Amino acid sequence: MLINFKKIKFVLIVTVISILTMSFAKKLDKEKDPLHKRKFNVTYRENKEGGSNKKGIASTIEFKDGKLWSDFIYEKFQLKWLRYRINKDSVYTDSTDTEVRYLEVEATITDENNQTVVIAFNTVEWDIEGTLKITKNDKLKKSFDFVGREKGGKPPKDKKKKNEEAVEEKKE
Repeated sequence: MLINFKKIKFVLIVTVISILTMSFAKKLDKEKDPLHKRKFNVTYRENKEGGSNKKGIASTIEFKDGKLWSDFIYEKFQLKWLRYRINKDSVYTDSTDTEVRYLEVEATITDENNQTVVIAFNTVEWDIEGTLKITKNDKLKKSFDFVGREKGGKPPKDKKKKNEEAVEEKKE
């Protein structure tokens, strides 16, 4: 009877440790994606020969679990969630001694009609800027530029304080 109790105790301890390890690993995975659960208000402008279209189309770009959703892309091309890849993730210090996060991201998808959609963009803190290109059989059909800002995006409080300090120093 004593041996069985030791085995049960051992199995319970191993099970608890395994569950805690897996939950911690899942938490780390979600923290690795800096775009997860972010939403940007953007304006798309179509590029045409002789310049870009002056009238922009307002939309949103939303990120979740390594995929992006754009209302504009869904309405125009019936593409839902697109998997993206972060090509560059860096942090630098700007002129106000504030750390700024810079991301270069790309998403590509080809459908059964050999139509390819390529989205390449950069984010700097709460700003986003990029291009959307649609090709069919390797020939460019349409091209769009987009710019935007994160929904509810504001400078961090530390940056506001540093800017205020810099303005005060200039006054003196």
